[in-house]
Amino acid sequence: MGETENHQHHHPPPPQVVAPPAAPPPNFALSRGPTWTPAEQLHQLQYCIHSNPSWPQALLLAFQHFIVNLGTTVLIASTMVPRMGGNHGDKARVIQVLLFMSGINTLLQTLIGSRLPTVMGVSFAYTLPLLSIINDYTDEAFGTEHDRFVRGIRTIQGSLIVASFVNIILGYSRAWGELTRFFTPIVMVPVVCLVGLGLFARGFPLYLKRVHSRAHLILERFALLICIGIVWAFAAILTVSGAYNNVKTATKLSCRTDRSYLMSSAPWIKIPYPFQWGTPIFRASHVFGMIGAALVSSAESTATFFAAARLSGATAPPAHVLSRSIGLQGIGMLLEGLFGSLVGTTASVENVGLLGLTHIGSRRVVQISTGFMIFFSIFGKFGAFFASIPLPIFAAIYCILLGIVAACGITFIQFANSNSMRNIYVLGVSLFLGLSIPQYFVMNTTGDGHGPVRTNAGWFNSILNTFFSSPATVATIVGTVLDNTLEARQVDDRGIPWWKPFQHSKGDARTEEFYSYPLRINEYIPTRFL
Repeated sequence: MGETENHQHHHPPPPQVVAPPAAPPPNFALSRGPTWTPAEQLHQLQYCIHSNPSWPQALLLAFQHFIVNLGTTVLIASTMVPRMGGNHGDKARVIQVLLFMSGINTLLQTLIGSRLPTVMGVSFAYTLPLLSIINDYTDEAFGTEHDRFVRGIRTIQGSLIVASFVNIILGYSRAWGELTRFFTPIVMVPVVCLVGLGLFARGFPLYLKRVHSRAHLILERFALLICIGIVWAFAAILTVSGAYNNVKTATKLSCRTDRSYLMSSAPWIKIPYPFQWGTPIFRASHVFGMIGAALVSSAESTATFFAAARLSGATAPPAHVLSRSIGLQGIGMLLEGLFGSLVGTTASVENVGLLGLTHIGSRRVVQISTGFMIFFSIFGKFGAFFASIPLPIFAAIYCILLGIVAACGITFIQFANSNSMRNIYVLGVSLFLGLSIPQYFVMNTTGDGHGPVRTNAGWFNSILNTFFSSPATVATIVGTVLDNTLEARQVDDRGIPWWKPFQHSKGDARTEEFYSYPLRINEYIPTRFL
C-alpha cells in the first residue's frame, strides 16, 4: 500500500476532459432538499377501493356523493327544461329521471363496468345537441308550450337511442381500448388536468381542522355536508326574513330557497318507466350531433377514470377495462333514451374530486350512493327538498372538487422525465390548445347552439362544434398525436416502462384485484353472515 500511495503521489492524474453532464433520470431532483420517489398509489388515503369505512360513516359519505351529483343534475335541468317549454312539473320529472338513470348506470359501472368508485352523472357535452333540437322546434306552432317540450324530449330520446350504439360498438369491439394504448403519462397530464379545469365555467371546504383534535376526522370527511348545511340554513333565514324581497330577479333566483318551485310541483311517488314521454322521434340531423356528444362524453369519462383510479388507490385502468366501461356507458345511454332522459351520463368529475377531498376511495360508498339516487328519484317530494339548495352553493363546492381533479392530473408527470424539453413541449401545447380552442368555440357559439363551424351540412357542424368545445377531448387529440409523432431520445422519458404493464390484463397482479369480476360476495355481505 505504501508503494502504491507514493507512486500515485509522484504521478499526478492526467488532465480531465470536461464533458456535458448526463441527462438526469426521471424525477431527478437538482436541489439539495428532500426527494420523493414516484408513488403509483397515494399513501394518504384512509380507505382505498377495496377497504370500507363503518356503515354509519359509509352512509354519510354516500349521501355526500348524492348531494354533489344532485347539484349538477338540477343545474342542467333548470337550464334546459324552461328553454324547451317545460314547466316546473316537467322540470321535477326530468330531475327524477336523471337521478334514476344516474343511480342505475353508477351501479352497473361499479359492478361490471370500470369497477372504479365513479358516479355516472349528467354530461354537459350534450348541451349543443340539445340547443340544436330546441332551436328546431322554436318556430313551429304547438298548442301549448308543454307540447313543444314533449316533442323536444321525444326527439332527444330517439337521438340517444341511435347514438348509444356507437359507444356499444366502440366498447365491446375493444376498439376504444386499442386507442387508449397510445396514451402515456405525458398524455394523461393535460387530459386529466383539463377534464377538471375545462369545467371552470360551472362553477370552500371547511378549514377548521385546528379547532379541536377530535374534530379532525369529522371535518375532513364530512366538510361538504357541514358547508352545505350552514350556507343553506343561512340562505333560508335570509329568505324568510325578507332580505331578498327588493333585489334583482337574478339574485332572487340564485339566493332564495323558494325559487326552484320543486317542492310544490314534484309528485309524491313517481317511478320512471320506458317511453313515459311518448314514442321516440328519429331525425338524422340531431342523431349526428348526439353521436358527437357521445364520443366526447366517452373521452371525458376515460380521463375521469384515470383520476378516479389515482384517488381511490387503484392502479391505472387497463385497455380492456376502459373498453368494457365505454361499452357499458353505451348501454346506459340506450336505457336513458328508452326512459326519456334529458342527456346522457358520463363519469362525474365532481364526485371524483370528492374522493380526494375525503381521502376515501371506497367502491362500496359510491354503490350505497346509488340507493339515495334511486330512492329520491321515486319519492319526488323528498328529492325536491334537497334539490331546492341554491345553485351558487354547488358552484362554490365545485371550485374545490374540480381543482382536486385538475391537480391529480399533474401527478402523472412523476412517471416521466419532467426535465425533457420534448415532454415540456407536448405538455405545454396540449394544455394551451386544450384551453384556448374550446374557449374560442364557446365564445363564438350563439344562444341557439350554432358554433363557429357553419357549413351546409348540419350534421358535420354538430359533430365538430361538439368535439372542439370539450377541453378534455381537444387535449386528448393534441397530446396523443404529439406524443406519438415526436421521437423521444430515451424510452424512459415518456414513462413507457411504468405505463406498459397496466395495458394488459396480466401485466400487473393488482389489475385483476382491482378490476376483475365476478364479484366477491364478501365485499358486500359481512363475513359473519356467510
